[in-house]
Amino acid sequence: MAGNSRFIALLGKQIKTPIVLSSMAGVTDAAYVVERAEHAGVAFIGGYSIDEAARNASKEIEACGRKEFEASFEDIATELAMLEDCGIIPGLNLRGASKEAFLEAAGVFGKDIIYEIDAHCRQPPMVAAGCGEALLKDTERLCDIVSALAEAGCTVSVKTRAGIADDRALAKALWKAGAKIIHVDLMDFGASKLRQIRNSCPLVIIANNGVDSPDTMMEYFSHGADLVSLARRADPAVLTLLDRYIRAIADEVGWYNAPKQLCRGGDYRSLAFCCMPIKQCALLPTLNAIGLEYGAYTQLKEEAVAGTPLAEGSHTCFGSLAFCCKSSTPCMFRDMTLKSIKLPKNEYMALKRKLSEEIMDEIFR
Repeated sequence: MAGNSRFIALLGKQIKTPIVLSSMAGVTDAAYVVERAEHAGVAFIGGYSIDEAARNASKEIEACGRKEFEASFEDIATELAMLEDCGIIPGLNLRGASKEAFLEAAGVFGKDIIYEIDAHCRQPPMVAAGCGEALLKDTERLCDIVSALAEAGCTVSVKTRAGIADDRALAKALWKAGAKIIHVDLMDFGASKLRQIRNSCPLVIIANNGVDSPDTMMEYFSHGADLVSLARRADPAVLTLLDRYIRAIADEVGWYNAPKQLCRGGDYRSLAFCCMPIKQCALLPTLNAIGLEYGAYTQLKEEAVAGTPLAEGSHTCFGSLAFCCKSSTPCMFRDMTLKSIKLPKNEYMALKRKLSEEIMDEIFR
Protein backbone atom coordinates (compact mmCIF):
# COMPACT_ATOMS: atom_id res chain seq x y z
CA MET A 1 0.00 0.00 0.00
CA ALA A 2 2.95 2.35 -0.41
CA GLY A 3 2.41 5.48 -2.45
CA ASN A 4 -0.30 8.07 -2.76
CA SER A 5 -2.83 5.79 -4.51
CA ARG A 6 -4.02 4.82 -1.03
CA PHE A 7 -5.96 8.12 -0.99
CA ILE A 8 -8.39 9.71 -3.43
CA ALA A 9 -7.54 11.89 -6.43
CA LEU A 10 -8.64 15.47 -7.09
CA LEU A 11 -7.89 17.53 -10.19
CA GLY A 12 -6.40 14.34 -11.64
CA LYS A 13 -3.79 14.15 -8.87
CA GLN A 14 -3.50 11.77 -5.95
CA ILE A 15 -3.67 13.68 -2.69
CA LYS A 16 -0.83 12.98 -0.27
CA THR A 17 -3.11 12.94 2.78
CA PRO A 18 -6.91 13.27 3.21
CA ILE A 19 -6.56 16.31 5.47
CA VAL A 20 -7.84 19.66 4.26
CA LEU A 21 -7.16 23.21 5.39
CA SER A 22 -10.51 24.98 5.42
CA SER A 23 -10.94 28.63 4.54
CA MET A 24 -11.22 31.33 7.20
CA ALA A 25 -11.80 34.84 5.93
CA GLY A 26 -8.91 37.11 6.79
CA VAL A 27 -6.77 34.16 7.93
CA THR A 28 -6.34 31.39 5.36
CA ASP A 29 -4.03 32.78 2.70
CA ALA A 30 -1.03 31.28 0.92
CA ALA A 31 1.42 32.03 3.72
CA TYR A 32 -0.88 30.29 6.21
CA VAL A 33 -1.08 27.24 3.96
CA VAL A 34 2.64 27.03 3.19
CA GLU A 35 3.38 26.88 6.93
CA ARG A 36 1.13 23.82 7.21
CA ALA A 37 1.68 22.22 3.82
CA GLU A 38 3.70 19.23 5.03
CA HIS A 39 0.70 17.65 6.73
CA ALA A 40 -2.21 18.70 4.50
CA GLY A 41 -3.27 17.48 1.09
CA VAL A 42 -5.78 20.14 0.04
CA ALA A 43 -6.21 23.78 1.04
CA PHE A 44 -8.96 26.31 0.37
CA ILE A 45 -7.71 29.86 0.63
CA GLY A 46 -10.20 32.64 1.25
CA GLY A 47 -13.00 33.30 1.57
CA TYR A 48 -12.69 35.98 -1.02
CA SER A 49 -15.59 38.25 -1.95
CA ILE A 50 -15.85 38.50 -5.73
CA ASP A 51 -18.75 40.79 -6.56
CA GLU A 52 -20.04 44.13 -5.36
CA ALA A 53 -22.68 42.68 -3.06
CA ALA A 54 -20.18 40.41 -1.31
CA ARG A 55 -17.48 43.10 -1.12
CA ASN A 56 -19.87 45.55 0.48
CA ALA A 57 -20.90 42.90 2.98
CA SER A 58 -17.22 42.22 3.73
CA LYS A 59 -16.70 45.87 4.57
CA GLU A 60 -19.64 45.79 6.98
CA ILE A 61 -18.28 42.65 8.63
CA GLU A 62 -14.81 44.15 8.94
CA ALA A 63 -16.27 47.30 10.49
CA CYS A 64 -17.71 45.09 13.22
CA GLY A 65 -14.23 43.79 14.09
CA ARG A 66 -13.99 40.53 12.14
CA LYS A 67 -11.09 39.81 9.81
CA GLU A 68 -11.71 39.93 6.07
CA PHE A 69 -9.64 39.81 2.90
CA GLU A 70 -9.60 42.82 0.61
CA ALA A 71 -8.14 41.07 -2.42
CA SER A 72 -8.43 41.82 -6.13
CA PHE A 73 -8.24 39.05 -8.71
CA GLU A 74 -4.60 40.02 -9.22
CA ASP A 75 -3.94 39.59 -5.50
CA ILE A 76 -5.64 36.19 -5.49
CA ALA A 77 -3.59 35.09 -8.51
CA THR A 78 -0.44 36.01 -6.60
CA GLU A 79 -1.63 33.91 -3.65
CA LEU A 80 -2.28 30.92 -5.90
CA ALA A 81 1.17 31.23 -7.46
CA MET A 82 2.70 30.90 -4.00
CA LEU A 83 1.08 27.46 -3.64
CA GLU A 84 2.39 25.96 -6.87
CA ASP A 85 5.33 24.03 -5.41
CA CYS A 86 4.15 23.19 -1.90
CA GLY A 87 2.50 19.83 -2.64
CA ILE A 88 -1.01 21.08 -1.92
CA ILE A 89 -4.03 20.76 -4.20
CA PRO A 90 -5.33 24.34 -4.20
CA GLY A 91 -8.87 25.59 -3.88
CA LEU A 92 -10.49 29.01 -3.75
CA ASN A 93 -13.38 29.66 -1.38
CA LEU A 94 -15.40 32.39 -3.07
CA ARG A 95 -18.36 34.44 -1.89
CA GLY A 96 -20.70 35.97 -4.42
CA ALA A 97 -24.37 36.37 -5.27
CA SER A 98 -24.37 35.73 -9.02
CA LYS A 99 -23.07 33.08 -11.38
CA GLU A 100 -21.54 35.82 -13.54
CA ALA A 101 -19.12 36.69 -10.73
CA PHE A 102 -18.01 33.06 -10.37
CA LEU A 103 -17.60 32.67 -14.12
CA GLU A 104 -15.49 35.81 -14.23
CA ALA A 105 -13.25 34.35 -11.55
CA ALA A 106 -13.00 31.07 -13.45
CA GLY A 107 -11.96 32.97 -16.55
CA VAL A 108 -9.10 34.54 -14.60
CA PHE A 109 -7.82 31.59 -12.55
CA GLY A 110 -8.26 28.69 -14.96
CA LYS A 111 -9.15 25.05 -14.39
CA ASP A 112 -6.24 23.79 -12.27
CA ILE A 113 -7.86 24.69 -8.96
CA ILE A 114 -11.01 23.75 -7.09
CA TYR A 115 -13.71 26.43 -7.05
CA GLU A 116 -15.53 26.33 -3.73
CA ILE A 117 -18.82 28.20 -3.59
CA ASP A 118 -19.25 29.58 -0.09
CA ALA A 119 -22.78 28.68 0.98
CA HIS A 120 -21.59 28.61 4.57
CA CYS A 121 -20.93 32.12 5.85
CA ARG A 122 -23.74 33.16 8.19
CA GLN A 123 -22.67 36.72 8.97
CA PRO A 124 -25.84 38.87 8.63
CA PRO A 125 -24.40 41.33 6.05
CA MET A 126 -23.30 38.45 3.82
CA VAL A 127 -26.63 36.66 4.10
CA ALA A 128 -28.52 39.91 3.43
CA ALA A 129 -26.42 40.33 0.27
CA GLY A 130 -27.64 36.96 -1.00
CA CYS A 131 -24.31 35.24 -0.39
CA GLY A 132 -23.10 32.54 1.96
CA GLU A 133 -25.84 30.75 3.88
CA ALA A 134 -28.49 32.58 1.85
CA LEU A 135 -27.68 30.20 -1.00
CA LEU A 136 -28.79 27.22 1.10
CA LYS A 137 -32.25 28.75 1.16
CA ASP A 138 -32.18 29.41 -2.58
CA THR A 139 -30.92 26.10 -3.95
CA GLU A 140 -32.08 26.92 -7.48
CA ARG A 141 -29.69 29.88 -7.63
CA LEU A 142 -26.96 27.85 -5.94
CA CYS A 143 -27.35 25.04 -8.48
CA ASP A 144 -27.31 27.59 -11.31
CA ILE A 145 -23.89 28.74 -10.11
CA VAL A 146 -22.68 25.14 -9.80
CA SER A 147 -23.91 24.29 -13.30
CA ALA A 148 -22.33 27.38 -14.82
CA LEU A 149 -18.92 26.55 -13.35
CA ALA A 150 -19.21 22.86 -14.21
CA GLU A 151 -20.14 23.65 -17.80
CA ALA A 152 -17.07 25.88 -17.96
CA GLY A 153 -14.95 22.84 -17.11
CA CYS A 154 -14.27 23.73 -13.48
CA THR A 155 -14.08 21.35 -10.52
CA VAL A 156 -16.72 22.60 -8.11
CA SER A 157 -16.97 22.25 -4.35
CA VAL A 158 -19.80 23.68 -2.26
CA LYS A 159 -19.18 24.59 1.38
CA THR A 160 -22.39 24.02 3.31
CA ARG A 161 -23.71 24.15 6.84
CA ALA A 162 -25.68 21.10 8.00
CA GLY A 163 -29.28 21.52 9.11
CA ILE A 164 -30.11 24.67 7.14
CA ALA A 165 -31.59 22.85 4.15
CA ASP A 166 -32.65 19.23 3.64
CA ASP A 167 -29.09 17.92 3.47
CA ARG A 168 -29.94 14.79 1.50
CA ALA A 169 -31.95 16.68 -1.09
CA LEU A 170 -29.27 19.37 -1.28
CA ALA A 171 -26.51 16.80 -1.86
CA LYS A 172 -28.50 15.19 -4.68
CA ALA A 173 -29.24 18.56 -6.27
CA LEU A 174 -25.60 19.65 -6.15
CA TRP A 175 -24.45 16.35 -7.65
CA LYS A 176 -26.96 16.59 -10.50
CA ALA A 177 -25.97 20.22 -11.09
CA GLY A 178 -22.36 19.17 -11.68
CA ALA A 179 -20.58 19.60 -8.35
CA LYS A 180 -17.77 17.17 -7.52
CA ILE A 181 -17.33 17.95 -3.82
CA ILE A 182 -19.56 18.81 -0.88
CA HIS A 183 -17.73 20.35 2.08
CA VAL A 184 -20.07 20.12 5.03
CA ASP A 185 -19.79 21.83 8.40
CA LEU A 186 -21.53 19.25 10.58
CA MET A 187 -22.35 21.74 13.32
CA ASP A 188 -23.85 19.74 16.20
CA PHE A 189 -25.14 16.87 14.06
CA GLY A 190 -22.08 14.67 14.19
CA ALA A 191 -21.15 11.74 12.02
CA SER A 192 -24.69 10.42 11.53
CA LYS A 193 -25.37 13.30 9.13
CA LEU A 194 -22.49 12.09 6.96
CA ARG A 195 -24.12 8.71 6.45
CA GLN A 196 -27.26 10.41 5.15
CA ILE A 197 -25.26 12.46 2.67
CA ARG A 198 -23.08 9.51 1.62
CA ASN A 199 -26.18 7.47 0.84
CA SER A 200 -27.65 10.34 -1.20
CA CYS A 201 -24.91 11.06 -3.70
CA PRO A 202 -21.53 9.98 -5.09
CA LEU A 203 -19.88 13.34 -4.36
CA VAL A 204 -16.53 13.60 -2.64
CA ILE A 205 -17.39 14.51 0.95
CA ILE A 206 -15.22 16.74 3.12
CA ALA A 207 -16.31 16.63 6.76
CA ASN A 208 -15.69 19.71 8.89
CA ASN A 209 -16.19 20.58 12.56
CA GLY A 210 -14.30 19.52 15.65
CA VAL A 211 -11.60 17.49 13.92
CA ASP A 212 -8.84 17.62 16.49
CA SER A 213 -8.17 13.96 17.32
CA PRO A 214 -7.74 10.64 15.52
CA ASP A 215 -10.97 9.38 17.11
CA THR A 216 -13.08 12.17 15.61
CA MET A 217 -11.33 11.88 12.27
CA MET A 218 -11.90 8.12 12.07
CA GLU A 219 -15.54 8.49 13.13
CA TYR A 220 -16.08 10.85 10.20
CA PHE A 221 -14.25 8.54 7.80
CA SER A 222 -16.22 5.48 8.89
CA HIS A 223 -19.52 7.30 8.28
CA GLY A 224 -18.76 8.37 4.72
CA ALA A 225 -16.23 11.20 4.61
CA ASP A 226 -13.50 11.08 1.96
CA LEU A 227 -11.56 13.91 3.58
CA VAL A 228 -11.69 15.89 6.82
CA SER A 229 -11.03 19.61 7.15
CA LEU A 230 -9.72 21.83 9.92
CA ALA A 231 -10.11 25.56 10.41
CA ARG A 232 -9.48 27.05 13.85
CA ARG A 233 -7.99 23.76 15.08
CA ALA A 234 -5.42 23.57 12.28
CA ASP A 235 -2.31 24.12 14.35
CA PRO A 236 0.82 22.25 13.18
CA ALA A 237 0.84 19.82 16.11
CA VAL A 238 -2.72 18.62 15.44
CA LEU A 239 -2.12 18.37 11.70
CA THR A 240 1.03 16.34 12.28
CA LEU A 241 -0.79 13.93 14.60
CA LEU A 242 -3.71 13.41 12.23
CA ASP A 243 -1.55 13.04 9.14
CA ARG A 244 0.77 10.47 10.68
CA TYR A 245 -2.17 8.54 12.09
CA ILE A 246 -4.12 8.29 8.83
CA ARG A 247 -1.03 7.37 6.82
CA ALA A 248 -0.40 4.53 9.25
CA ILE A 249 -4.03 3.41 8.98
CA ALA A 250 -3.84 3.48 5.18
CA ASP A 251 -0.78 1.24 5.22
CA GLU A 252 -1.91 -1.11 7.98
CA VAL A 253 -5.61 -1.48 7.13
CA GLY A 254 -5.55 -0.87 3.38
CA TRP A 255 -8.74 1.24 3.22
CA TYR A 256 -8.25 4.45 5.14
CA ASN A 257 -11.92 5.44 5.29
CA ALA A 258 -13.48 2.00 5.40
CA PRO A 259 -17.12 2.15 6.52
CA LYS A 260 -18.64 0.33 9.42
CA GLN A 261 -20.36 -2.88 8.40
CA LEU A 262 -23.94 -2.41 7.27
CA CYS A 263 -25.37 -4.24 10.28
CA ARG A 264 -23.47 -1.81 12.52
CA GLY A 265 -24.72 1.35 10.85
CA GLY A 266 -22.48 1.47 7.80
CA ASP A 267 -23.32 3.44 4.67
CA TYR A 268 -23.89 1.94 1.22
CA ARG A 269 -20.15 1.41 0.68
CA SER A 270 -20.36 -1.33 3.30
CA LEU A 271 -22.29 -3.54 0.88
CA ALA A 272 -18.79 -4.65 -0.14
CA PHE A 273 -18.68 -6.56 3.17
CA CYS A 274 -22.16 -8.09 3.10
CA CYS A 275 -22.93 -11.77 2.57
CA MET A 276 -25.60 -13.16 0.27
CA PRO A 277 -29.15 -11.99 1.04
CA ILE A 278 -30.42 -15.15 2.75
CA LYS A 279 -31.42 -13.99 6.23
CA GLN A 280 -33.30 -11.18 7.92
CA CYS A 281 -30.68 -8.51 8.50
CA ALA A 282 -29.89 -4.95 7.45
CA LEU A 283 -29.01 -6.09 3.92
CA LEU A 284 -32.55 -6.86 2.74
CA PRO A 285 -34.18 -3.50 3.55
CA THR A 286 -31.11 -1.72 2.18
CA LEU A 287 -31.38 -3.52 -1.15
CA ASN A 288 -35.09 -2.68 -1.23
CA ALA A 289 -34.33 0.98 -0.49
CA ILE A 290 -31.88 1.31 -3.38
CA GLY A 291 -34.00 -0.77 -5.76
CA LEU A 292 -31.43 -3.51 -6.28
CA GLU A 293 -32.85 -7.00 -6.71
CA TYR A 294 -31.27 -9.74 -4.63
CA GLY A 295 -30.05 -11.63 -7.68
CA ALA A 296 -28.70 -8.46 -9.24
CA TYR A 297 -26.77 -7.70 -6.06
CA THR A 298 -25.18 -11.14 -6.04
CA GLN A 299 -24.36 -10.96 -9.75
CA LEU A 300 -22.92 -7.46 -9.37
CA LYS A 301 -20.46 -8.59 -6.72
CA GLU A 302 -19.47 -11.76 -8.52
CA GLU A 303 -18.84 -9.93 -11.78
CA ALA A 304 -16.97 -7.11 -10.06
CA VAL A 305 -14.45 -9.48 -8.45
CA ALA A 306 -14.02 -11.80 -11.43
CA GLY A 307 -10.34 -12.30 -12.17
CA THR A 308 -9.26 -10.82 -8.82
CA PRO A 309 -8.24 -12.54 -5.57
CA LEU A 310 -11.70 -11.74 -4.17
CA ALA A 311 -13.13 -14.40 -6.48
CA GLU A 312 -11.25 -17.00 -4.40
CA GLY A 313 -12.62 -18.61 -1.26
CA SER A 314 -14.32 -21.91 -2.01
CA HIS A 315 -14.16 -22.74 1.70
CA THR A 316 -15.74 -19.48 2.86
CA CYS A 317 -19.40 -19.28 3.83
CA PHE A 318 -20.57 -18.32 0.33
CA GLY A 319 -17.73 -19.59 -1.80
CA SER A 320 -16.13 -16.23 -2.53
CA LEU A 321 -14.28 -13.49 -0.68
CA ALA A 322 -16.69 -11.09 -2.38
CA PHE A 323 -19.19 -11.97 0.36
CA CYS A 324 -16.74 -11.88 3.27
CA CYS A 325 -16.69 -9.31 6.03
CA LYS A 326 -14.38 -6.53 7.11
CA SER A 327 -10.86 -7.54 8.08
CA SER A 328 -11.40 -6.33 11.65
CA THR A 329 -14.22 -8.86 12.13
CA PRO A 330 -12.92 -12.27 13.29
CA CYS A 331 -13.48 -15.03 10.71
CA MET A 332 -11.39 -18.20 10.54
CA PHE A 333 -12.65 -19.18 7.06
CA ARG A 334 -11.81 -15.82 5.51
CA ASP A 335 -8.42 -15.76 7.19
CA MET A 336 -7.61 -19.32 6.09
CA THR A 337 -8.38 -18.33 2.51
CA LEU A 338 -6.28 -15.17 2.70
CA LYS A 339 -3.38 -17.21 4.05
CA SER A 340 -3.72 -19.89 1.39
CA ILE A 341 -3.65 -17.38 -1.48
CA LYS A 342 -1.01 -15.22 0.23
CA LEU A 343 -3.19 -12.12 0.26
CA PRO A 344 -2.36 -9.74 3.15
CA LYS A 345 -5.34 -8.22 4.96
CA ASN A 346 -4.47 -4.69 3.88
CA GLU A 347 -4.49 -5.77 0.23
CA TYR A 348 -7.76 -7.60 0.84
CA MET A 349 -9.26 -4.36 2.15
CA ALA A 350 -7.87 -2.39 -0.78
CA LEU A 351 -9.69 -4.78 -3.10
CA LYS A 352 -12.85 -4.38 -1.02
CA ARG A 353 -12.53 -0.64 -1.52
CA LYS A 354 -12.48 -1.14 -5.31
CA LEU A 355 -15.50 -3.42 -5.01
CA SER A 356 -17.35 -0.75 -3.05
CA GLU A 357 -16.61 1.80 -5.77
CA GLU A 358 -18.22 -0.47 -8.37
CA ILE A 359 -21.23 -0.98 -6.13
CA MET A 360 -21.60 2.77 -5.59
CA ASP A 361 -21.28 3.35 -9.34
CA GLU A 362 -24.16 0.96 -9.88
CA ILE A 363 -26.31 2.57 -7.18
CA PHE A 364 -25.84 6.07 -8.60
CA ARG A 365 -25.63 5.15 -12.27
